[in-house]
Amino acid sequence: MSHPTRRGRARAATEQDIRRTARKLLVEQGPEAVTLRAIARELGITAPALYRYYESRDDLVENLRLDVCADLADDLAEEIAELPDDGVLQLFAICKGFRRWALTHTKEFTLVFASPTGGVGSTSGSALSRVDEPFGRIFLAAAGRVLARHDIVLPSASSVPDELRDDLKTFQESLVAVLVESDQGVPVEKIDLGVTYLMIQFWARLYGHVTLEVFGNYPIPMSKPDVLFESMLADLAREIGLYSA
Repeated sequence: MSHPTRRGRARAATEQDIRRTARKLLVEQGPEAVTLRAIARELGITAPALYRYYESRDDLVENLRLDVCADLADDLAEEIAELPDDGVLQLFAICKGFRRWALTHTKEFTLVFASPTGGVGSTSGSALSRVDEPFGRIFLAAAGRVLARHDIVLPSASSVPDELRDDLKTFQESLVAVLVESDQGVPVEKIDLGVTYLMIQFWARLYGHVTLEVFGNYPIPMSKPDVLFESMLADLAREIGLYSA
C-alpha cells in the first residue's frame, strides 16, 4: 500500500485550507464573496499562488459545490439510517430534510441549487441533474425503493409530450444507471419515459417550493410555510397512489 509523499500531504492540507476558507466566506457573506483574492487574503498568501491548486475560480467553486453536496448527502443518510427500511418513509424524510437544510444553510443552497446561468457556481447546474453525485444518489435510491416495492400511479410513456422526449431520454439513461447501481431491485424496463417524467415533475415541485420559501418569494405572506410544505408532500403522495407523507 503506497503512502502519500510529504509534498502530497502538504498539498492536500493546503487544498483543504483553501476550501475551508472558501466555505467560511460562502457561509458568512454569500457566494459572491468567494473570490480568489478574498481567499488569498484570508490565508495570507498571494492570489496567483492559488492557481497551483485550482485552474480558475470556477474550478475552486466547483470543488466547493461538491463538498457541500457531499455534506448534505451525509446528513440525509444519517437521518434516514435511523428510519425503518421503508422507501416511502425515507423518500419523504429526504424531502423534509432537504427543506430543513436549505432553510438553515441558505448560502450553500444558493451556491449549489440557485445560482443563475452565468453567475456564481454556473458550472454546477442543478444538483439533481448530476444524478450520479451523492445528493442525487440518495434521493433516487429512496425513489427506487418506492418504485420497486409499491404500486404507484405512473404516467404512461405515451402521455409524455413529444417536445420533451429528447431531453427526458438523456435523463432516463442516467436514471437507469444510478437505480441499477443502487441495487433497489427496480426492473430496468420499468424505468420508461413515464417514470422519468414523473421524477422530473416530483423534483420540480419539491425544488420550486423550497426555493420560494428560502428566498421569501411566495406571492402572499405565508405565516405557516411548514403546513403548506406538508400539504404539498401529501398531495404528491396521493397523486402517485401513496396515502401518507
